[in-house]
Amino acid sequence: MKRRERTRKLIELGGLVVKARLDAMVEDDRAAIYGALLGLVQQADGEQREEEVALWRRKGKRAFETEAAEQSR
Repeated sequence: MKRRERTRKLIELGGLVVKARLDAMVEDDRAAIYGALLGLVQQADGEQREEEVALWRRKGKRAFETEAAEQSR
């Protein structure tokens, strides 16, 4: 992955942390944010992985759609 592409990806992923308000929830504590993300990975690391990721994907899509609808008003 080229440097510029990697930088863009990292910025977008950080934006999702902010969009989900995880940064505000833990008062910008990077250790807490990292721990929360590690907890999600552990939660999905098992037999139910595909189902767990599918649930996250549905929630994320709904949130994006809701946000887009609110912005178009």
